[in-house]
Amino acid sequence: MRPDDGRRRRSLRRAAVAGLMVLLTGCTPFLPTDPPTSTPPSEVGAWPPPAADRPVVDLAFTVSDSLDAAEGVENVSFSPDRTVCELVFRTWPNSPATARAGTALRVVSITVEGVPLPLRTEAAGAPAGSPGTLVRAPLPRCTRPGERVTAQLWFDLALGGDVDARTGRSTEARAAWFGTAFPLLAWVDGNGWATSPAHPFLGESTTSEVFRLRRLDVTAPQEALVAAAGRFRGTRPGGRPGTTTHRFEAPAVRDVAVTVGDLTLTRFDVDGTRVTLATPRHRNVDIAAWRDQVTTSLRGLVTRFGPTPYPDLWLSVLPGDNSGVEYPGAAQFGDIDPHADAWLVTHELAHQWFYGLVGNDQAAHPWLDEAFATYAQELVAPTSLSRDPQEWLGLDGHVGEGRAFFAKQARPGRTYVATVYRGGARALLQARVADGNPEEFDEAVRTYLHDLAHDLATPEDLARRLSHLTGATRVLREAGALP
Repeated sequence: MRPDDGRRRRSLRRAAVAGLMVLLTGCTPFLPTDPPTSTPPSEVGAWPPPAADRPVVDLAFTVSDSLDAAEGVENVSFSPDRTVCELVFRTWPNSPATARAGTALRVVSITVEGVPLPLRTEAAGAPAGSPGTLVRAPLPRCTRPGERVTAQLWFDLALGGDVDARTGRSTEARAAWFGTAFPLLAWVDGNGWATSPAHPFLGESTTSEVFRLRRLDVTAPQEALVAAAGRFRGTRPGGRPGTTTHRFEAPAVRDVAVTVGDLTLTRFDVDGTRVTLATPRHRNVDIAAWRDQVTTSLRGLVTRFGPTPYPDLWLSVLPGDNSGVEYPGAAQFGDIDPHADAWLVTHELAHQWFYGLVGNDQAAHPWLDEAFATYAQELVAPTSLSRDPQEWLGLDGHVGEGRAFFAKQARPGRTYVATVYRGGARALLQARVADGNPEEFDEAVRTYLHDLAHDLATPEDLARRLSHLTGATRVLREAGALP
């Protein structure tokens, strides 16, 4: 720790606490407009509305002047459908890929009704020397089914430098980005706590119900710009001199991503969807090419799967990344050529339907979002996967396996991608034509998206929507995707 770290952290802590108090009370006006007290119908789009009793989250980040750390305060309220005697949160930045790059998320304290709870952190796949990915907090008493529980959490976030990871920062571009970088409530109605461990290879393990992001406040140096998710509601002076607080809100998301720093924000409309593209200010990014490819990809996906699930879409081009990461209403990309890598742009945008709108247990059933996103990319921006029968498609009959299965393979990351992404997409492409009527398969997929909107799907849910398509069902069962 540097000699001034203690003073800096105390200052950040005070600012974060002050930010949340303003966030909760709403006593300080935001410019240009104040957040509405309820969600207008237009904000949830053309899909069925989310559950009225979904969790509600208020989240505040205070980012350091050097963009290498943040302190946060979270207020989360939910009504579990069964008795609970503890709270469980996931701290996914402590997964191997990000933790080894220097990123760490530490929960400092949790209170319920003002009473501090004891904390127990479990590694759950985190590498030695880093905080765990699972935090348990026993409650003073067990709750009744349906009883509302409200917790307040304080946490610290350290950001690894110049890394190719979903959470990190670039010293050269003076930018930071962090996704799933807060204590994520691990409750799943009907199943209980989601406690699957992280694994040391590519891919996400997140499982989260949708929640109402009532307010997201990001306080950053006043010269910085911020991209996040949901509707931007304006700015106000931050709690510390020289800072600005940026506010966002979203009616139904299951995760949150933030990009902050020396950015250029370019806004454009794609058939009613407001797209904001965040790019490093001093890098030569082809904005016109991005606008063109995002427009093409979104229109192709809407034609196949229905309206864009979110009225606002935030896309960040990151200097420290070379791939893409999906979030509800947002995505991170490396500094790629969007035309040459149209498949990647399309893949991450497809996740707005497959993961954002319809979620899944990414540890147990990763194919439900990754295979479908790859399938969607092949329909809209085909690659060699659609043309080359010699391309390795992984392990036959294992498309539906969970991440724990692939962790045991000799080359887990390569086998996982080949089996789940490529093999799963190939199975879906074959299933689409197996009954001789691709349009009927397309309609069944749209029904699946409609029926499971804002929910967590299982392979059984998909199987029921495909049950009348015997050929498609057979193909997916042989691939190991359906029960």
